[in-house]
Amino acid sequence: MEDRFAGIREFVATVDGGSLTAAANILGVTGSAVGKSISRLEARLGVQLLHRTTRRMDLTTEGEAYLVSCRRVLEELVQTESFLSTGQRHPIGRLRVDLPTTFGRRHVMPALLALCARHEKLDMSVTLRDRAVDMVGEGIDLAVRIGALGDYPDLVARRLGEQTLVICAAPDYLARRGTPLTHADLYRHDCLVGWRRGNRPMWLLKNAQGETEPHEVPMRHEFFDGDALESACLAGCGLAQLPIWLAGDALHRGALVEVLPDITGGAMPIHVVWQKTWHLQPKVRVTVDELVRIAADAPHAFNRRRM
Repeated sequence: MEDRFAGIREFVATVDGGSLTAAANILGVTGSAVGKSISRLEARLGVQLLHRTTRRMDLTTEGEAYLVSCRRVLEELVQTESFLSTGQRHPIGRLRVDLPTTFGRRHVMPALLALCARHEKLDMSVTLRDRAVDMVGEGIDLAVRIGALGDYPDLVARRLGEQTLVICAAPDYLARRGTPLTHADLYRHDCLVGWRRGNRPMWLLKNAQGETEPHEVPMRHEFFDGDALESACLAGCGLAQLPIWLAGDALHRGALVEVLPDITGGAMPIHVVWQKTWHLQPKVRVTVDELVRIAADAPHAFNRRRM
């Protein structure tokens, strides 16, 4: 039977080392042997994985996609063999995590850093971005997501809490411009808008039937970072619709004031999501358990109860 794994170690080592010679040193073989293994792998796959010149070596588009799968296969094999040989469930290896930018920075990163401090063999690669990614395609082990999840059979999710939105403003802004009392009053105010999917500035508001739906608002400024949006609101630049986990402290100390509580809406679930595998690696298991723990211990961040 054809060896489906032949050439994979050589391919990954070449990418990591940057050359056939470096890969040969890593694997303890000759550069010629590494080159032949990769050539046989490319022939079997029917695609070119590497662009080779006399001066450099670069991944092709197909090579970039294949590299993600190869790394995952090798990491799974190392971790499973370690578990079988030692019986230990300690997290080891590199965990690739994707987080929402501001929420991740404020409420998830401290827990991840503390987890790494407790487990010296656990390494992290963390990305912070406010858009959904293809976890399988990009090799993401675990992600935190805010909002409704799609139906992805290759992913598993566990609910951590929910995000609730409030409309708020700085006291000096309300003193200058007045406090809005109805939906129509918003059109006489400066509205601050954060990251949005569509072309029109939208807030989630309740309609006459009490149902939450997107409503267009008159935008004065827009900010593509939650911290910047909160800073502008604190500076008295206008009204903003902010999640409790972001505005909660400022509301508690009076630096921001909530307005229009009867019409604001937008409760969205917060989940931790990971790839479905036959064997849940210890590095994923302990991280999920830690996020579940901090969600229970920090209810203001995960809106287990409203402040």
